Amino acid sequence: MQVKKIIPVTCAIIEHKGKILIAQRNHGTSHANHWEFPGGKQEDNESEEECLKREIKEELNIGIVITGKLEPVVHHYPDKSIRLIPFICSYDGEKVYPEEHKKVLWVKPDELPRFEWSAADIRVWKQYLQMTGY
Repeated sequence: MQVKKIIPVTCAIIEHKGKILIAQRNHGTSHANHWEFPGGKQEDNESEEECLKREIKEELNIGIVITGKLEPVVHHYPDKSIRLIPFICSYDGEKVYPEEHKKVLWVKPDELPRFEWSAADIRVWKQYLQMTGY
């Protein structure tokens, strides 16, 4: 049995005015139409924080400020294994231009369970809700 390499992936829980940004994956991608926290794969010689800021700029065309970090989540999908590294972030309210997602929404934290999520992200939002007392 071949051991899969665990891919480091960062994600951002972007808070703004009491809401959180969530993103819906495009049709034709893995986990199509599922919701996730935006982010992406960490490159070699890149810190987790650098990765997250780069990915959010590429995916949403906004800058973020990292304000906290949650415990990483390891998840094994049938085709890959990831270590999802969640950060809590804020941003200045500039317009979001999603480049790689079907849709983005701003939702209240207690609305998170209503969406169909990519599996690894479920553990992230549950951890976030527990930490914030929702």
